[in-house]
Amino acid sequence: MLNILWFSAPHPCFLGPGQPCDCLPPLRAAAEQLRQKDLRISQLQADLRRPPPAPAQPPEPEALPTIYVVTPTYARLVQKAELVRLSQTLSLVPRLHWLLVEDAEGPTPLVSGLLAASGLLFTHLAVLTPKAQRLREGEPGWVRPRGVEQRNRALDWLRSGGGAVGGEKDPPPPGTRGVVYFADDDNTYSRELFEEMRWTRGVSVWPVGLVGGLRFEGPRVQDGRVVGFHTAWEPNRPFPVDMAGFAVALPLLLAKPSARFDAAAPRGHLESSLLSHLVDPKDLEPRAANCTRVLVWHTRTEKPKMKQEEQLQRQGRGSDPAVEV
Repeated sequence: MLNILWFSAPHPCFLGPGQPCDCLPPLRAAAEQLRQKDLRISQLQADLRRPPPAPAQPPEPEALPTIYVVTPTYARLVQKAELVRLSQTLSLVPRLHWLLVEDAEGPTPLVSGLLAASGLLFTHLAVLTPKAQRLREGEPGWVRPRGVEQRNRALDWLRSGGGAVGGEKDPPPPGTRGVVYFADDDNTYSRELFEEMRWTRGVSVWPVGLVGGLRFEGPRVQDGRVVGFHTAWEPNRPFPVDMAGFAVALPLLLAKPSARFDAAAPRGHLESSLLSHLVDPKDLEPRAANCTRVLVWHTRTEKPKMKQEEQLQRQGRGSDPAVEV
């Protein structure tokens, strides 16, 4: 029978008398790894037993800068519908002051009643557009800028007060933190837009949808700075932006008392007539994700057709004029 003898290498711990064992470092490293794992498990178990942190609380409204929304308005069949829609959007925005300026010699019952029922902090102003600046019968709306006197009247009130026919009579006290936005009564506004503009330091800008014959107009932004404008009509204007596409810090407006809208400005230059007094285009502050989101739309309500109403009126059976529409 063939005998096979097996020989195995000696364990490193038994290399011979006087020879050191080299297995201790690996054992110590393994033990340290186990200790670290146990420590991590203990930390995770402690985290699971710890109650979750309280959710972050939004700042109190009193700590927010005030948004002063300037809206010119004029009498027409859809005026109340437009103002109701806008007022209900504004009611969702904290720390907001509505400056509603009528194109009239004085306050009208329709607008006064709407403001009183809105629940908003407001100032009611009124100034009549001079006859030379008013649209003539058959003229398209773009021939003459509208709302110039009304916006300038709001600027006068912000700077020095006086002339309010309803609501808050006193202008902002010195040192008030705020931002001024010119919101026409026929546009559509996302609530997000107002939070985008609230912390404006100088002049902030963003795109406006459905304007200028384009899907949107707005600043072009590179590396967080405005480098141009996406527009088709007169792109060489100093500020080719829509009235709904910018907001101005209140302290800046107060520091520049000559900054006003110019009724004699060429077509499309009304915004530039104000902004040229306030800021250099390179210093504009892009908002709305670097001007990649549209949060306001230049919508227009279709003028209602009143042929049936006119026919009934000729018959003496028109709608009751005492019912406010």
